[in-house]
Amino acid sequence: MKASSTGYRIIKDKLFISGVVLFSFLSIVPLLLILFYIIKNGIAVINWDFLTQLPRPMGEEGGGIINAIVGTLMLIVIACLVSVPVGVTAGIYLNEYRTGKIAESVRMAVEVIMGIPSIIIGIIAYTWIVIPLGSFSALSGGVALAIMMLPVIIKSTEETLKLVPNTLREASLALGVPYSTTIIKVIIPAGLSGIITGILLGVARVAGETAPLLFTAFGNPFMNYNILEPVNSLPLLIFVYATSPYQEWHSLAWGASLVLVVFVLLMNFITKLVTRR
Repeated sequence: MKASSTGYRIIKDKLFISGVVLFSFLSIVPLLLILFYIIKNGIAVINWDFLTQLPRPMGEEGGGIINAIVGTLMLIVIACLVSVPVGVTAGIYLNEYRTGKIAESVRMAVEVIMGIPSIIIGIIAYTWIVIPLGSFSALSGGVALAIMMLPVIIKSTEETLKLVPNTLREASLALGVPYSTTIIKVIIPAGLSGIITGILLGVARVAGETAPLLFTAFGNPFMNYNILEPVNSLPLLIFVYATSPYQEWHSLAWGASLVLVVFVLLMNFITKLVTRR
């Protein structure tokens, strides 16, 4: 009887492990299929001219996406300049003052922002920046992306700093080091890898966003370095080319999709390396 019961439990255990392995593999299959399809359709378009030339009018062969690549980098830089100081500071505050009305209000605001659809954030940036300036711009697009990055940076900073031993803070304060210096030179360096991880995750999160940029950056077929003028980006270019009736533009959209996917995967890979460190 006992042998039969033991054998039954062993069989259940093996079935459970097999199920876990099976469903874990099935969760990877969609990603592999997406990557395969994008690589299959986009790799034929990728070449040096594609990465270094401007788009050409319909009817002319060739052309590239350099303006979209530069525009994407501009938007990400602007978003980081806006969101990183605010997000890291807010994360430090939430870690240092874990209770109180202000801390609870900030946490609730972070959770609400995380749930707001990206297109709504685009409309907000349009109302706050585009309308007062009188034109679409890289600045408004960067601010929209910065709002989307804030919750990721704030939460990652707060959770990372919670893991820093309190004895480090106590030792620094016991030596007579001012509180502000303790935070800047002891607490932040101790959790720097986690903070950087949050920033990289935020960049990967917004790199492929299209909806808020339709109301802000708007797109530009030319090269532009002025943050107060419209700029193109990879998500916008993919959206415009993929919805066009021209087969040549469809091919360029697949190539741009491959470039964007590689960039996002690279950000996630760097995040893993930083996390391990």
